[in-house]
Amino acid sequence: MKKRLLSGLLAAVLVLGLAPAALAAAPAEDEAAQVLAALDIMVGDSDGNLELGRAVTRAEFTKMAVAASTSRDAVGDTVPVKPYPDVPQTYWAAPWIKAAVDLGLVQGDLRGYFNPTQTITLAEGVTIVLRLLGYPDSAFTGVWPSGQMAQYKALKLNEGVSCAANDAMTRRDALYLFYNLMITKNTSGVYHLNVLEPARNLVSQTGTLDRVALVNSAMEGPVVAGSGWQSQVPFDVSGARVYRSGSLSALSAIRDQDVVYWSKSMRTVWAYTNQVTGTYQAASPSASAPTAVTVAGKSYAIETASAAFALSDLGEYRVGDTITLLLGRDGGVAAVSGGAPEGTLLYGVVTAIADAAYDDGAGGAYTARTATVCATDGTAYRYPFDRNDLKVGDLVRVNAVQDGFALKRLTAVKLTGKVSNDGKRLGSYEFADDVEILDTYENCTPIRVYPDRLAGSSLTGSTVRFYVLNAQGEISHLILKDATGDLHQYGVITSVTEVSMGLNTASNYVYDVGGMPQAFSSETTVFNLKVGPCQAKMKGPQSVERLYNLTPVDVETVDGGAVLGTDGKQYTLSETAVYYVRTGSAEYQLSSLARVQAGDYDLTAWYDKPENEGGRIRVIIAD
Repeated sequence: MKKRLLSGLLAAVLVLGLAPAALAAAPAEDEAAQVLAALDIMVGDSDGNLELGRAVTRAEFTKMAVAASTSRDAVGDTVPVKPYPDVPQTYWAAPWIKAAVDLGLVQGDLRGYFNPTQTITLAEGVTIVLRLLGYPDSAFTGVWPSGQMAQYKALKLNEGVSCAANDAMTRRDALYLFYNLMITKNTSGVYHLNVLEPARNLVSQTGTLDRVALVNSAMEGPVVAGSGWQSQVPFDVSGARVYRSGSLSALSAIRDQDVVYWSKSMRTVWAYTNQVTGTYQAASPSASAPTAVTVAGKSYAIETASAAFALSDLGEYRVGDTITLLLGRDGGVAAVSGGAPEGTLLYGVVTAIADAAYDDGAGGAYTARTATVCATDGTAYRYPFDRNDLKVGDLVRVNAVQDGFALKRLTAVKLTGKVSNDGKRLGSYEFADDVEILDTYENCTPIRVYPDRLAGSSLTGSTVRFYVLNAQGEISHLILKDATGDLHQYGVITSVTEVSMGLNTASNYVYDVGGMPQAFSSETTVFNLKVGPCQAKMKGPQSVERLYNLTPVDVETVDGGAVLGTDGKQYTLSETAVYYVRTGSAEYQLSSLARVQAGDYDLTAWYDKPENEGGRIRVIIAD
């Protein structure tokens, strides 16, 4: 085979035979950039600017190629000798160029020079990338680079790349070329990213890259925010992208005792604010080597060695102490602080009251009246209390006091207004970015809901039980009463027996929920129900208050999360909607959306209440 120099970068070792990866289309630019940043292949300047429109030099591309190789972690800051006459040992890219030579990825021109500041063409870059996949030069016949470019297209390494073979590559072209490399199989049939990260299997068998797992693997930490915390992060965070509680934020928003993670290559900081305060009840499997801790009736995995030490028999905290757990990104304990923070710990509703046993911290035990409180964050906590007037269903505020906790019974604070269509405000009040909303009804287990679920809904004094404003005048906590209908069950009534003659009044109903027949009856009331879709309004986890018929809509189409009615209106489909095929006048078989859409059926959708009152399509019947 005739060999040709690549104008300063020689094609070294290439082999043919890789099946193309299943790429449907180029990824979004920011997605590709995030992946390469997480892998430390392409990072921006001190301001995070990637300069994607600028041409790539040979030195820059060579550094990216080595960073995308299995030798990426073995490159030192210096090299013992200069790799080329025009690449002195002090040159910034010298270690990377030397590593690329050792890997057989590049070599100098006929005069023995590397020409590091010259731009690189697409053909040259493609040849290097094919080498990373294990293709030798001998695999290609004909004049270079025709064989390499044909293989480049066959592997779909060209997705998102806009330049031609002999054009100078821009950094945007390099971005897509290296992203495509990650989800391309090498000559052994293994996706390249899985070669770089063999323990994580970040690319699935279908060629899908798990970006969440990749970013998680790039995160370091944690450190607890406090005085001087920024000095513990190995880069200047003043220009970093900051996320707090999952939302794009600012460095100034990070508060003391936030749990902070970082990625230097991504120039990103993540801060988590979740805390749990309560009595230290137990360590498991033992206090000598704890991997989990129980506080306020709930067990939490321990995430860091420092937290494990603090909670061990060698640390400063003992069973029976009041402590605050600082939770990290996975909900595990990243750090521990003594006592409880001043002020309110949480708002919620009492879901159970019972006696519970506690360790007194001195080898003994005691029993205390204990309330289970479902907080507005959707989590259940357990607190001992000494009040006599507290009962299930009460709204409460939990405060830290000097010797433990105080549960204060709250009175209703009503509010009427419409939630904006973008879910950002209720009436004249904005929702705080971290607003916590709880929907409740009787003795049902409350559920946490998010502002988007309430978008467009009109809330009244009967649906708003309580709200709290933060220092900025935004709603920070909101407790509702059956605002969504999501606490109830939905199915079909299959049998109706109603008697109302003189003094003889009774009703019996059989209904199906989730394919299981159930019964509901009353010896004093006739509810005037019909066979068909229904709501079983609950007053407890297993207790039905009564049944209601739903309202029908003839269906034109069901697409994603929406139902288009023959009336031309669009209705939102509940995420937990149920589907039945009607096989007789009062006979129904539980089905699924995929099955009813695949069959030759006429569909009817049924909703519980108008959408501006929080209603959704709950049941779809196929005839």
